[in-house]
Amino acid sequence: MKDVENYIKQNGHLKDIPSAKEIGQTGFFLAEKDAKLMQKIEELTLYKIRRLKTLFDRVSIIKKKLDGKN
Repeated sequence: MKDVENYIKQNGHLKDIPSAKEIGQTGFFLAEKDAKLMQKIEELTLYKIRRLKTLFDRVSIIKKKLDGKN
């Protein structure tokens, strides 16, 4: 996800999604943009699921360690 963050810092918008300024100048095709937005939603959702799984795994490990010390 760091690459996404770097891209946004450099370009001011998500990769494959035009900036608001560009849309204002050139317009956009609704179906094309909807497809791109759905792609981004899916990418972000999958990233969040992986991240949450990692966090839950870490909490589980910590909990097991704490339970073992009692």
